[in-house]
Amino acid sequence: MTEVLFYHLQDRPLDGVLPQLLEKTLERGWCAAVQSPSEERLDALDALLWTYRSESFLPHATWRDTNAPGQPVLLSMDAENVNGAQVRFLLDLAPLPPDMETYARIVLIFDGEDDAALASARAAWAAVKVQGLEATYWQCDEAGRWQRKA
Repeated sequence: MTEVLFYHLQDRPLDGVLPQLLEKTLERGWCAAVQSPSEERLDALDALLWTYRSESFLPHATWRDTNAPGQPVLLSMDAENVNGAQVRFLLDLAPLPPDMETYARIVLIFDGEDDAALASARAAWAAVKVQGLEATYWQCDEAGRWQRKA
């Protein structure tokens, strides 16, 4: 059954969170799709994933690349699962995909300081519950570790 994880960003920016979550996804042997309706956001993430650590990078491509289907991480503006991802990350109010049950996990990351993002996350939580899927809610503690809150 698909798990839907809600990550509430408060004191940490997306740039400091997403690479670590993608690393954990790849460590499990899963592929990931990262969806945002913002081309600018995806371009910034594309650059970040090559440089966020001096000793490593995350192999990835964008929806524009011809080799996108074979990539372990794909940055995309739409909900199509081009790389056969088991995990879909949703950013910037990206909607829940219509084929949620085809993923092992859906990870919705939202900005706790943005009223529209909070409202969208609440609506997504309700939609997930109506569909009978498992939903969990995560927040960072003072030490920067993710804690399950619900």
